[in-house]
Amino acid sequence: MTRHDNRGSVIIHDDIPRHIPQLGDITLADFPAELGLFPLDEALLLPQGRLPLNVFEPRYVALVEDALASNRLIGMIQPRPLEGMGDTGPGDDTVTDPGMDDGYSDTPPLYGIGCVGRITAMTERVDGTYAITLTGIARFRLLRETALRRGYRAGRIDVSSFVSDLTDSGDDIPFDREGLLNALHDFCEAQGVSTHWEALRQMDDAALLVTLPMICPFGTAPRQMMLEAPTPAARAQILRNLLDGAGHEPDEGASPS
Repeated sequence: MTRHDNRGSVIIHDDIPRHIPQLGDITLADFPAELGLFPLDEALLLPQGRLPLNVFEPRYVALVEDALASNRLIGMIQPRPLEGMGDTGPGDDTVTDPGMDDGYSDTPPLYGIGCVGRITAMTERVDGTYAITLTGIARFRLLRETALRRGYRAGRIDVSSFVSDLTDSGDDIPFDREGLLNALHDFCEAQGVSTHWEALRQMDDAALLVTLPMICPFGTAPRQMMLEAPTPAARAQILRNLLDGAGHEPDEGASPS
């Protein structure tokens, strides 16, 4: 059925089926059993969060192209640093994929939990690279990796353990909001980091507990701990502990899966 506004203009065509559901209508049945992976350390995507990415490596250009041609879903996941190597920054290409014909060798192991993101904004540049935004939908457990697809890594995933990411409203989160913001203020003062305080104070609790973990300048292991937190309140406590500790990071072998 086609609906019109009071001036007779067409506003929606209900009889035209969608190939993918709207973000708010996604259920467990909409997640594929296998998903292309985008390993990137110190890059945290949380459900309901938005992560901008600059995509220029050929394998990840292929990943974006394949996602756009299907369900627009990508699995963001952090690599574990190899033994003898420290954390690397986003976009570092020191460790690359195996099985390619241009000298790439070792593949870093991955953490066991990532987040499914959907491409919700995309700009294609004249040189064939992309600027995209991923909107986080739900966390996933990486069951096992499968064969490379056009140079990028892929894996069998399970989202069922994180069904609450799809259903929780984010209302009534039991955490000390003012205490967290005060700890953030002290952290920013100590680290010389600037923050848009008015924007943060206007956010509701759910948005604040998605935004702060994603923008705070912590390394791979702390970000993974916040991703794996069982509840938003637990995530808030981990973040508070990190801020109170002035950014001292836990050992890489700590709790993240």
